[in-house]
Amino acid sequence: MKAFIETIKNIFRIEDLRKRILYTLGILLIYRLGSFVVIPGLDPSQLGALQEQTKEGIMGLLDMFSGGAFHNASIFALGIMPYISASIVVQLLGIAVPYFQRLQKEGESGRNKINQITRVLTIGILFFQAPAYLANLHAQLPESAFVIKGTSFTLFATLVLIAGTMFIMWLGEKITDKGIGNGISLIIMIGIIARLPFAFVAEFFNRAEELGGGLVMFFAELVVLFVVFMFTILLVQGTRKIPVQYAKRIVGNKQYGGVRQYIPLKVNAAGVMPIIFAQALMFIPMLFARFDSTAGIAAAFNYTGFLYNFTFGLLIILFTYFYTAIIINPTQMAEDMKKNGGFIPGVKPGKKTVEFLDSIMSRITLPGSIFLAIIAILPAFAVLMGVNNQFAQFYGGTSLLILVGVVLDTLQQIESHLLMRHYDGLMKTGRIKGAGGF
Repeated sequence: MKAFIETIKNIFRIEDLRKRILYTLGILLIYRLGSFVVIPGLDPSQLGALQEQTKEGIMGLLDMFSGGAFHNASIFALGIMPYISASIVVQLLGIAVPYFQRLQKEGESGRNKINQITRVLTIGILFFQAPAYLANLHAQLPESAFVIKGTSFTLFATLVLIAGTMFIMWLGEKITDKGIGNGISLIIMIGIIARLPFAFVAEFFNRAEELGGGLVMFFAELVVLFVVFMFTILLVQGTRKIPVQYAKRIVGNKQYGGVRQYIPLKVNAAGVMPIIFAQALMFIPMLFARFDSTAGIAAAFNYTGFLYNFTFGLLIILFTYFYTAIIINPTQMAEDMKKNGGFIPGVKPGKKTVEFLDSIMSRITLPGSIFLAIIAILPAFAVLMGVNNQFAQFYGGTSLLILVGVVLDTLQQIESHLLMRHYDGLMKTGRIKGAGGF
């Protein structure tokens, strides 16, 4: 405990780090306050039906990513997800379209162009999502909830929602530039973690009201949650180090190369994206279930049912392989090594290196994808064990992976600032490895 307090003191002794942390907290506070500002023209007292709709399903997922702004009908209701969707589309275009491939190789100027294209595409997505969200408001809320009526409200509210999402993007970029951590990732995380205290208190009182050891079960749940967090950290940080030897080069009077380095290949290189893709597909049969009069589809694809979770887990495994193949390019890695005079000991440069890297990625992706699928379906098991639905979401799935990944990435940046100023890191036993942004 004494070492922890000393580390906190060291963090605030570094002026630049202190300013970055306070700046980040200030920006996140602005975002949270904006999540409660209702769209002008709506009566806040009549949003009960919208809150009921967002308890589960795709609406619940959108509400989770927006930090509750979705069910509050806030100016930030669409959250940062349109930007995430645009980023995924641009990333996929980087595989299929030569123009985007060239941009990816142009360094800083190429990244700036890609960011600009992503912003424009985000606005395009918002022009579809904002009217769809407003149409849902009209379907769910009584007519008396709309102070401004008809087309005037739709046009005005569409502009407000677009401006809200663009403002969140700007806040995220400001955190990345002047704060600590990845801004977009932190905004998503703070929206998720804002629900944790309410879910925790609700579960505590539910267990306290039970007779025959309800509180014992609650503490057992906390122990299980801690274990799940530990295994998730292992999954996020797990890497396979591939040794790379660089040939010696003499340039003038200096010698370059001749050292051994490592390429860290992540067990879960795809991050949280396979779960998001699989979840989006799993909402399709659930949508049809609403129109099934026999309730057969609803029973087959029940959230806690075997068929739903088996299909969900299988899709996650497939999407993990797919997304890993997109973001990890063994051919490019082999070419970069060859250009820099590097080679893997015992493996010939060129095609053999590509095959070697590809085989390694295939081997480590299989256990990684299986563990990812297990983590994704853990909330369903938690519900079956009697945990309330909101608290169960923190036992796995998207929420847990985002929380762990973003926290590790932010702590890694803080640790880098400490080590640069010759202070001890956050951990005595080793360096923190971040998970990167989204």
